[in-house]
Amino acid sequence: MTRLIDQIRASKLPSNMMQFAARGALQVPAAENIEILVHLALHNKVFGELARMTLAGWDEAASLVVAADPKTPAEVLEYLIASENLRPKLLPALLENPSVPDGQIAKLAVSAMRDVIEVMLKSPRVRSLPGVVEVLKSNPYLKKEEVAELQQQSSAGPAVQPGIEDEVLSGGGDSVPEAVETAPAESPSAEEDEAVAAYLKEHAEAITAEGEKPFQAIGGIVELLGEDYFPVTQAAEVAAPEPAKHAGAVAAARMVPKKVQSEPKRQNTLQKINALDVKGRIQLALKGNKEERSILIRDGTKVVALAVLEAPKLADGEVEKFASQKNVLEAVLRQIPLKRRFMKNYIVVRNLVFNPRTPLDLGLGLMKNLMTVDLKNLSSNKEVSDTIRKLALKMFKQKLEVANKK
Repeated sequence: MTRLIDQIRASKLPSNMMQFAARGALQVPAAENIEILVHLALHNKVFGELARMTLAGWDEAASLVVAADPKTPAEVLEYLIASENLRPKLLPALLENPSVPDGQIAKLAVSAMRDVIEVMLKSPRVRSLPGVVEVLKSNPYLKKEEVAELQQQSSAGPAVQPGIEDEVLSGGGDSVPEAVETAPAESPSAEEDEAVAAYLKEHAEAITAEGEKPFQAIGGIVELLGEDYFPVTQAAEVAAPEPAKHAGAVAAARMVPKKVQSEPKRQNTLQKINALDVKGRIQLALKGNKEERSILIRDGTKVVALAVLEAPKLADGEVEKFASQKNVLEAVLRQIPLKRRFMKNYIVVRNLVFNPRTPLDLGLGLMKNLMTVDLKNLSSNKEVSDTIRKLALKMFKQKLEVANKK
């Protein structure tokens, strides 16, 4: 007997039936309904958005059964565990489902937020996969003590599984973030050299206007490196603002205490950046590694910070983090939506709207792209402005009404 999903794939259902399908109203088992919705969400331009909204609000118990079933089609499992579609209550079942490839879990680990990280750290399967653990350690939202715990586990456990990290790097689609660099930065490519030349030419006037302006991190050095890197007795001295005339390499050298010196990699990167002029920092932003970009995106010199967004090796996972940061220039947050590649990544859009630092006009313009579940969460987010919260609630109710009427 032919299933309805097969008829939908073959485009044999009339338009009114397709609309019923996108609402999840077909008289088929729950598992097939979800399979139909995923297919429409991924492949149907007309009913895809409605199908995504329906999936976001689908019965949790039925969704949990599908997430835990090893016989669930791969396309469905891949959709459910994708970071932009993930429902937290389904994550434990998905992580333990043997039909979910290790590579998919590793992709999720790279850019997972705190709520997802906490679930992953409790997962027996995640803990048993050295390759996934290695990728998880690169996540910028992992706490220092969690990194130490995973490091200890790695040193006591078997060697890293081959292939998982490679799969994260090559696993298809612009939205797959790059794994952390574990080797020294590669030599500059011709593409990077061209990017530097083009950027310097395009922004020659702005660079000249900045003169010899030194590196100054938005939020200060303490916020950049974290208080854990500074001795308690010296934290106040480091946090104290320096007069403008003393900014630069001399002030930075005074601000780096002995405890930071015990972290040679971090200290050397910061010293390297402090020693560079504006042009040098621009070149590093375009040709440097992930750690260097994560510092330079915080540069108070606009032309330097914006250069990070032009870096050929910039990964989507990095941009997702930049979009949620409160300690970057407003110009950075305004520049991100101007890149079509970044706007294809739902997490970037969501993070921008949820970021209280995002300019109001920009946040209002991006809200229309949010899924129903995120509009609901945004409406109760006290960090964003009242205007954003009220509009989010209004849009949430409107989407529910539209979905119910169809």
